[in-house]
Amino acid sequence: MKNLFNEDVMAIDTYIMVKLKEKTAQLSDILEKKNRRPISLAMGAPTANPPVVLIDKLKEFLTEDNIHTYSVTRGEPYFRQAVAERMKNRFGVELDVNTEICSLLGSKDGLANLIRFIITPNHEDKQKDIILIPDPGYASYGQMIQCSGGKPYSVPLTAENSYQPDMEEILAKLMDEGYDKSKIKALIINYPNNPLGVSATREYINSVIAFCKKYDILLISDAAYCDIYFDDNEKPFSVLEFDGAKDIAVEFYSLSKPYAITGWRLGWLCGNSEVVGRFAKGKSTIDNGIFKALQKACAYIMNSTEGDEYVLQGNLDYKRKQAIMVKGFKELGWPIDDEKLPHTTFYLWLPIPRKYDSSFKFCEDLLEKSGVVVVPGDAFGDCGQGYFRVSFVCSDDKLQEVIDRMKADGFRY
Repeated sequence: MKNLFNEDVMAIDTYIMVKLKEKTAQLSDILEKKNRRPISLAMGAPTANPPVVLIDKLKEFLTEDNIHTYSVTRGEPYFRQAVAERMKNRFGVELDVNTEICSLLGSKDGLANLIRFIITPNHEDKQKDIILIPDPGYASYGQMIQCSGGKPYSVPLTAENSYQPDMEEILAKLMDEGYDKSKIKALIINYPNNPLGVSATREYINSVIAFCKKYDILLISDAAYCDIYFDDNEKPFSVLEFDGAKDIAVEFYSLSKPYAITGWRLGWLCGNSEVVGRFAKGKSTIDNGIFKALQKACAYIMNSTEGDEYVLQGNLDYKRKQAIMVKGFKELGWPIDDEKLPHTTFYLWLPIPRKYDSSFKFCEDLLEKSGVVVVPGDAFGDCGQGYFRVSFVCSDDKLQEVIDRMKADGFRY
Protein backbone atom coordinates (compact mmCIF):
# COMPACT_ATOMS: atom_id res chain seq x y z
CA MET A 1 0.00 0.00 0.00
CA LYS A 2 2.56 2.54 -1.15
CA ASN A 3 2.01 6.18 -0.10
CA LEU A 4 -1.25 5.32 1.66
CA PHE A 5 -0.69 7.49 4.74
CA ASN A 6 0.37 11.11 4.71
CA GLU A 7 3.84 12.04 5.89
CA ASP A 8 2.62 13.56 9.13
CA VAL A 9 0.99 10.31 10.18
CA MET A 10 3.99 8.29 9.02
CA ALA A 11 6.24 10.37 11.28
CA ILE A 12 4.27 9.49 14.43
CA ASP A 13 5.79 6.89 16.76
CA THR A 14 3.82 4.47 18.95
CA TYR A 15 2.51 6.07 22.14
CA ILE A 16 5.01 5.61 24.98
CA MET A 17 2.59 3.70 27.24
CA VAL A 18 1.85 1.20 24.49
CA LYS A 19 5.58 0.72 23.89
CA LEU A 20 6.15 0.09 27.59
CA LYS A 21 3.34 -2.48 27.68
CA GLU A 22 4.80 -4.26 24.67
CA LYS A 23 8.29 -4.30 26.17
CA THR A 24 6.97 -5.58 29.51
CA ALA A 25 5.02 -8.36 27.79
CA GLN A 26 8.17 -9.47 25.95
CA LEU A 27 10.11 -9.76 29.23
CA SER A 28 7.28 -11.17 31.34
CA ASP A 29 8.33 -14.85 31.26
CA ILE A 30 11.98 -14.06 32.02
CA LEU A 31 11.02 -11.81 34.91
CA GLU A 32 8.60 -14.40 36.33
CA LYS A 33 11.38 -17.01 36.45
CA LYS A 34 13.56 -14.77 38.62
CA ASN A 35 10.71 -13.75 40.93
CA ARG A 36 10.37 -10.31 39.43
CA ARG A 37 6.84 -10.34 38.09
CA PRO A 38 6.31 -6.93 36.45
CA ILE A 39 4.91 -4.12 38.58
CA SER A 40 3.76 -1.17 36.51
CA LEU A 41 4.21 2.34 37.84
CA ALA A 42 3.82 3.71 34.33
CA MET A 43 0.18 4.26 33.41
CA GLY A 44 -1.71 7.19 34.87
CA ALA A 45 -4.76 5.03 35.43
CA PRO A 46 -6.38 4.40 38.83
CA THR A 47 -6.52 0.71 39.75
CA ALA A 48 -9.27 0.99 42.39
CA ASN A 49 -12.81 -0.11 41.62
CA PRO A 50 -15.27 2.63 40.61
CA PRO A 51 -17.88 3.78 43.14
CA VAL A 52 -20.37 0.99 43.88
CA VAL A 53 -23.30 3.34 43.34
CA LEU A 54 -21.97 4.24 39.89
CA ILE A 55 -21.99 0.58 38.84
CA ASP A 56 -25.45 0.12 40.36
CA LYS A 57 -26.80 3.13 38.50
CA LEU A 58 -25.34 1.89 35.23
CA LYS A 59 -27.04 -1.48 35.70
CA GLU A 60 -30.30 0.29 36.50
CA PHE A 61 -30.19 2.48 33.40
CA LEU A 62 -29.32 -0.39 31.05
CA THR A 63 -32.95 -1.52 31.00
CA GLU A 64 -34.52 1.88 30.26
CA ASP A 65 -36.41 2.36 27.00
CA ASN A 66 -34.33 3.91 24.18
CA ILE A 67 -31.15 3.85 26.27
CA HIS A 68 -29.30 1.80 23.62
CA THR A 69 -30.02 4.12 20.71
CA TYR A 70 -27.72 6.81 19.31
CA SER A 71 -26.92 9.75 21.52
CA VAL A 72 -25.84 13.20 20.25
CA THR A 73 -22.38 14.70 19.91
CA ARG A 74 -22.97 17.51 22.40
CA GLY A 75 -24.17 15.04 25.03
CA GLU A 76 -27.61 14.30 26.40
CA PRO A 77 -29.29 17.25 28.14
CA TYR A 78 -29.09 15.52 31.53
CA PHE A 79 -25.33 15.02 31.12
CA ARG A 80 -24.71 18.65 30.15
CA GLN A 81 -26.91 19.83 33.00
CA ALA A 82 -24.89 17.70 35.43
CA VAL A 83 -21.68 19.20 34.05
CA ALA A 84 -23.06 22.70 34.55
CA GLU A 85 -24.00 21.87 38.14
CA ARG A 86 -20.59 20.31 38.78
CA MET A 87 -18.73 23.35 37.42
CA LYS A 88 -20.92 25.65 39.52
CA ASN A 89 -20.54 23.61 42.72
CA ARG A 90 -16.83 22.89 42.33
CA PHE A 91 -15.54 26.15 40.86
CA GLY A 92 -18.34 28.71 40.97
CA VAL A 93 -18.32 28.79 37.15
CA GLU A 94 -21.60 29.44 35.35
CA LEU A 95 -22.03 27.62 32.03
CA ASP A 96 -24.78 27.69 29.43
CA VAL A 97 -25.78 24.04 28.94
CA ASN A 98 -26.74 24.66 25.30
CA THR A 99 -23.75 26.63 24.05
CA GLU A 100 -20.78 26.22 26.38
CA ILE A 101 -20.56 22.45 27.02
CA CYS A 102 -19.85 19.47 24.76
CA SER A 103 -19.44 15.85 25.82
CA LEU A 104 -16.28 13.94 24.87
CA LEU A 105 -15.29 10.32 24.36
CA GLY A 106 -12.57 11.07 26.91
CA SER A 107 -10.54 14.28 27.00
CA LYS A 108 -7.79 12.73 24.84
CA ASP A 109 -10.29 12.30 22.00
CA GLY A 110 -11.46 15.87 22.47
CA LEU A 111 -7.97 17.35 22.49
CA ALA A 112 -7.00 15.47 19.33
CA ASN A 113 -10.10 16.64 17.50
CA LEU A 114 -9.85 20.28 18.57
CA ILE A 115 -6.19 20.38 17.51
CA ARG A 116 -7.08 18.89 14.13
CA PHE A 117 -9.94 21.35 13.67
CA ILE A 118 -7.88 24.49 14.32
CA ILE A 119 -4.73 23.58 12.35
CA THR A 120 -4.40 24.14 8.61
CA PRO A 121 -1.83 21.51 7.53
CA ASN A 122 1.43 22.73 6.02
CA HIS A 123 4.72 20.97 5.37
CA GLU A 124 6.96 24.05 5.44
CA ASP A 125 8.26 24.31 9.01
CA LYS A 126 8.16 28.11 9.26
CA GLN A 127 4.70 28.23 7.66
CA LYS A 128 3.02 25.73 9.96
CA ASP A 129 0.35 26.70 12.45
CA ILE A 130 1.87 26.64 15.93
CA ILE A 131 0.50 25.31 19.19
CA LEU A 132 2.52 26.05 22.32
CA ILE A 133 2.81 23.01 24.60
CA PRO A 134 4.27 22.40 28.07
CA ASP A 135 7.63 20.63 28.27
CA PRO A 136 7.60 18.31 30.13
CA GLY A 137 4.00 17.61 29.24
CA TYR A 138 1.53 14.94 28.21
CA ALA A 139 3.27 12.95 25.47
CA SER A 140 0.29 13.01 23.11
CA TYR A 141 0.14 16.80 22.76
CA GLY A 142 3.07 16.99 20.36
CA GLN A 143 2.04 13.92 18.41
CA MET A 144 -1.51 15.21 17.97
CA ILE A 145 -0.17 18.48 16.57
CA GLN A 146 2.39 16.85 14.29
CA CYS A 147 -0.17 14.39 12.99
CA SER A 148 -2.42 17.33 12.09
CA GLY A 149 0.29 19.11 10.09
CA GLY A 150 1.09 21.69 12.72
CA LYS A 151 4.14 22.74 14.73
CA PRO A 152 4.34 21.90 18.46
CA TYR A 153 6.50 24.54 20.14
CA SER A 154 8.04 23.75 23.51
CA VAL A 155 7.27 25.87 26.58
CA PRO A 156 9.86 24.72 29.16
CA LEU A 157 8.62 24.05 32.69
CA THR A 158 11.63 24.10 34.99
CA ALA A 159 12.42 24.54 38.65
CA GLU A 160 14.16 27.80 37.71
CA ASN A 161 10.90 29.30 36.40
CA SER A 162 8.83 27.62 39.13
CA TYR A 163 7.13 25.62 36.35
CA GLN A 164 5.38 28.85 35.32
CA PRO A 165 7.26 30.20 32.29
CA ASP A 166 7.15 33.82 31.22
CA MET A 167 5.10 33.67 28.02
CA GLU A 168 6.53 36.93 26.67
CA GLU A 169 10.01 35.39 26.88
CA ILE A 170 8.75 32.29 25.06
CA LEU A 171 7.24 34.48 22.36
CA ALA A 172 10.47 36.44 21.93
CA LYS A 173 12.47 33.21 21.59
CA LEU A 174 10.00 31.87 19.03
CA MET A 175 10.34 35.02 16.92
CA ASP A 176 14.14 34.99 17.23
CA GLU A 177 14.07 31.51 15.72
CA GLY A 178 12.28 32.85 12.67
CA TYR A 179 8.71 31.85 13.42
CA ASP A 180 5.76 34.16 12.80
CA LYS A 181 3.79 34.94 15.96
CA SER A 182 0.63 35.25 13.85
CA LYS A 183 0.87 31.49 13.21
CA ILE A 184 0.32 30.71 16.89
CA LYS A 185 -3.15 29.21 17.15
CA ALA A 186 -3.23 28.04 20.75
CA LEU A 187 -1.44 27.60 24.04
CA ILE A 188 -2.02 24.38 25.99
CA ILE A 189 -1.61 24.51 29.75
CA ASN A 190 -1.97 21.55 32.09
CA TYR A 191 -2.23 22.25 35.80
CA PRO A 192 -2.03 20.11 37.86
CA ASN A 193 0.63 18.90 35.49
CA ASN A 194 1.32 15.48 34.07
CA PRO A 195 4.11 14.38 34.61
CA LEU A 196 5.37 16.94 37.16
CA GLY A 197 2.42 17.00 39.54
CA VAL A 198 2.86 20.75 40.02
CA SER A 199 0.15 23.41 40.10
CA ALA A 200 0.12 27.08 39.14
CA THR A 201 -0.76 30.18 41.10
CA ARG A 202 -3.84 32.24 40.35
CA GLU A 203 -1.61 35.19 39.56
CA TYR A 204 0.19 33.18 36.91
CA ILE A 205 -3.00 31.94 35.25
CA ASN A 206 -4.27 35.51 35.18
CA SER A 207 -1.09 36.53 33.34
CA VAL A 208 -1.52 33.67 30.84
CA ILE A 209 -5.08 34.74 30.11
CA ALA A 210 -3.88 38.32 29.54
CA PHE A 211 -1.13 37.04 27.22
CA CYS A 212 -3.59 35.03 25.13
CA LYS A 213 -5.96 37.97 24.88
CA LYS A 214 -3.16 40.30 23.81
CA TYR A 215 -2.09 38.06 20.93
CA ASP A 216 -5.48 36.53 20.07
CA ILE A 217 -4.39 33.02 21.03
CA LEU A 218 -6.80 30.27 22.11
CA LEU A 219 -6.05 29.11 25.65
CA ILE A 220 -6.62 25.36 26.04
CA SER A 221 -6.64 24.21 29.65
CA ASP A 222 -6.30 20.45 30.21
CA ALA A 223 -7.79 19.95 33.67
CA ALA A 224 -7.74 16.13 33.74
CA TYR A 225 -6.27 16.08 37.26
CA CYS A 226 -8.29 18.85 38.87
CA ASP A 227 -9.92 16.50 41.40
CA ILE A 228 -6.75 14.67 42.45
CA TYR A 229 -5.32 16.66 45.35
CA PHE A 230 -4.58 16.04 49.01
CA ASP A 231 -3.83 19.45 50.43
CA ASP A 232 -6.53 22.12 50.49
CA ASN A 233 -3.82 24.76 50.01
CA GLU A 234 -3.22 23.27 46.55
CA LYS A 235 -6.86 22.72 45.61
CA PRO A 236 -6.93 23.10 41.80
CA PHE A 237 -9.08 25.78 40.21
CA SER A 238 -10.60 26.37 36.79
CA VAL A 239 -9.26 28.95 34.34
CA LEU A 240 -12.89 29.82 33.68
CA GLU A 241 -13.11 31.32 37.17
CA PHE A 242 -11.22 34.37 35.92
CA ASP A 243 -12.92 37.45 34.51
CA GLY A 244 -12.92 37.43 30.73
CA ALA A 245 -11.48 33.91 30.45
CA LYS A 246 -14.37 32.72 28.33
CA ASP A 247 -13.35 35.25 25.68
CA ILE A 248 -10.32 33.14 24.77
CA ALA A 249 -10.36 29.92 26.80
CA VAL A 250 -11.77 26.41 26.76
CA GLU A 251 -11.18 23.70 29.33
CA PHE A 252 -11.08 19.91 29.08
CA TYR A 253 -12.27 17.62 31.86
CA SER A 254 -12.12 13.87 32.32
CA LEU A 255 -14.17 11.56 34.51
CA SER A 256 -11.50 8.84 34.18
CA LYS A 257 -9.26 9.84 37.05
CA PRO A 258 -11.57 10.86 39.93
CA TYR A 259 -13.96 7.91 39.52
CA ALA A 260 -11.51 5.23 38.27
CA ILE A 261 -13.37 4.69 34.98
CA THR A 262 -10.58 5.14 32.44
CA GLY A 263 -12.15 2.57 30.13
CA TRP A 264 -15.55 4.26 30.03
CA ARG A 265 -14.20 7.23 28.04
CA LEU A 266 -16.21 10.21 29.27
CA GLY A 267 -15.29 13.83 29.59
CA TRP A 268 -16.35 17.27 28.47
CA LEU A 269 -15.19 20.47 26.84
CA CYS A 270 -16.47 23.78 28.19
CA GLY A 271 -15.85 27.50 27.84
CA ASN A 272 -15.90 29.84 24.85
CA SER A 273 -19.21 29.26 23.08
CA GLU A 274 -17.86 29.92 19.58
CA VAL A 275 -15.12 27.32 19.98
CA VAL A 276 -17.39 24.78 21.69
CA GLY A 277 -20.07 25.24 19.03
CA ARG A 278 -17.72 24.86 16.09
CA PHE A 279 -16.05 21.90 17.80
CA ALA A 280 -19.41 20.17 18.26
CA LYS A 281 -20.27 20.66 14.58
CA GLY A 282 -16.97 19.17 13.48
CA LYS A 283 -17.27 16.29 15.91
CA SER A 284 -20.81 15.49 14.71
CA THR A 285 -19.25 14.15 11.50
CA ILE A 286 -16.99 11.80 13.51
CA ASP A 287 -19.08 10.14 16.21
CA ASN A 288 -22.63 9.83 17.47
CA GLY A 289 -21.97 10.60 21.09
CA ILE A 290 -21.44 8.53 24.22
CA PHE A 291 -23.52 5.51 25.23
CA LYS A 292 -26.50 7.06 27.00
CA ALA A 293 -26.43 4.71 29.99
CA LEU A 294 -22.87 5.83 30.74
CA GLN A 295 -23.86 9.48 30.45
CA LYS A 296 -26.80 8.98 32.78
CA ALA A 297 -24.78 7.11 35.42
CA CYS A 298 -22.04 9.73 35.35
CA ALA A 299 -24.57 12.57 35.44
CA TYR A 300 -25.68 11.08 38.75
CA ILE A 301 -22.23 10.55 40.30
CA MET A 302 -20.87 14.01 39.48
CA ASN A 303 -23.09 15.84 41.95
CA SER A 304 -23.83 13.09 44.47
CA THR A 305 -22.74 12.70 48.08
CA GLU A 306 -21.47 9.23 47.22
CA GLY A 307 -19.34 10.63 44.41
CA ASP A 308 -17.84 13.35 46.60
CA GLU A 309 -17.06 10.85 49.35
CA TYR A 310 -15.43 8.51 46.86
CA VAL A 311 -13.16 11.25 45.51
CA LEU A 312 -12.24 12.35 49.04
CA GLN A 313 -11.33 8.80 50.07
CA GLY A 314 -9.39 8.28 46.86
CA ASN A 315 -7.32 11.39 47.56
CA LEU A 316 -6.60 10.22 51.11
CA ASP A 317 -5.40 6.94 49.62
CA TYR A 318 -3.14 8.76 47.16
CA LYS A 319 -1.68 10.84 49.97
CA ARG A 320 -0.80 7.64 51.83
CA LYS A 321 0.66 6.06 48.70
CA GLN A 322 2.75 9.13 48.00
CA ALA A 323 4.13 8.93 51.54
CA ILE A 324 5.12 5.28 51.00
CA MET A 325 7.01 6.14 47.83
CA VAL A 326 8.66 9.27 49.22
CA LYS A 327 9.87 7.39 52.29
CA GLY A 328 11.18 4.56 50.13
CA PHE A 329 13.00 6.73 47.63
CA LYS A 330 14.55 8.76 50.44
CA GLU A 331 15.88 5.51 51.91
CA LEU A 332 17.40 4.83 48.50
CA GLY A 333 19.16 8.19 48.59
CA TRP A 334 16.90 10.33 46.43
CA PRO A 335 17.03 14.05 47.41
CA ILE A 336 13.34 14.79 47.95
CA ASP A 337 12.47 18.13 49.56
CA ASP A 338 9.21 17.78 51.49
CA GLU A 339 8.65 21.53 51.25
CA LYS A 340 8.62 21.36 47.43
CA LEU A 341 6.69 18.13 47.10
CA PRO A 342 3.49 18.61 45.04
CA HIS A 343 0.24 17.46 46.60
CA THR A 344 -1.73 16.95 43.40
CA THR A 345 -2.01 14.09 40.87
CA PHE A 346 -0.65 10.60 41.60
CA TYR A 347 2.82 11.12 40.12
CA LEU A 348 6.35 11.51 41.40
CA TRP A 349 8.88 13.20 39.13
CA LEU A 350 12.39 12.21 40.14
CA PRO A 351 15.96 12.58 38.82
CA ILE A 352 17.61 9.43 37.49
CA PRO A 353 20.49 7.96 39.56
CA ARG A 354 23.76 9.84 39.27
CA LYS A 355 25.59 7.02 37.50
CA TYR A 356 23.18 7.28 34.54
CA ASP A 357 23.20 9.87 31.79
CA SER A 358 20.09 8.58 30.01
CA SER A 359 16.55 8.40 31.32
CA PHE A 360 15.75 5.62 28.87
CA LYS A 361 18.73 3.49 29.96
CA PHE A 362 17.83 3.77 33.64
CA CYS A 363 14.20 2.82 33.01
CA GLU A 364 15.28 -0.06 30.77
CA ASP A 365 17.65 -1.42 33.41
CA LEU A 366 15.03 -1.07 36.16
CA LEU A 367 12.56 -3.08 34.07
CA GLU A 368 14.98 -5.78 32.95
CA LYS A 369 16.56 -6.31 36.38
CA SER A 370 13.74 -5.56 38.84
CA GLY A 371 10.57 -5.86 36.76
CA VAL A 372 9.57 -2.30 37.70
CA VAL A 373 7.99 -0.23 34.93
CA VAL A 374 8.45 3.55 35.08
CA VAL A 375 8.44 6.17 32.31
CA PRO A 376 11.59 7.91 31.05
CA GLY A 377 11.29 11.66 31.48
CA ASP A 378 12.23 12.52 27.90
CA ALA A 379 9.05 10.78 26.73
CA PHE A 380 7.35 13.96 27.97
CA GLY A 381 9.66 16.37 26.15
CA ASP A 382 13.29 17.42 25.90
CA CYS A 383 13.17 19.03 29.34
CA GLY A 384 12.39 15.63 30.82
CA GLN A 385 15.81 14.16 30.05
CA GLY A 386 17.49 13.14 33.29
CA TYR A 387 14.19 12.37 35.05
CA PHE A 388 11.60 9.61 35.30
CA ARG A 389 7.93 9.48 36.26
CA VAL A 390 6.41 7.18 38.85
CA SER A 391 2.65 6.61 38.99
CA PHE A 392 1.65 5.45 42.49
CA VAL A 393 -1.79 4.00 41.71
CA CYS A 394 -1.29 0.31 42.56
CA SER A 395 -1.68 -1.33 45.98
CA ASP A 396 0.38 -0.26 48.99
CA ASP A 397 1.98 -3.71 49.10
CA LYS A 398 3.14 -3.47 45.49
CA LEU A 399 4.52 0.02 46.07
CA GLN A 400 6.54 -1.26 49.01
CA GLU A 401 7.69 -4.23 46.95
CA VAL A 402 9.04 -1.82 44.34
CA ILE A 403 11.21 -0.17 46.99
CA ASP A 404 12.30 -3.54 48.37
CA ARG A 405 13.29 -4.78 44.91
CA MET A 406 15.26 -1.64 44.16
CA LYS A 407 17.15 -2.04 47.45
CA ALA A 408 17.87 -5.71 46.75
CA ASP A 409 18.89 -5.08 43.13
CA GLY A 410 21.23 -2.19 43.87
CA PHE A 411 19.23 0.74 42.49
CA ARG A 412 20.11 3.83 44.49
CA TYR A 413 20.36 7.52 43.68
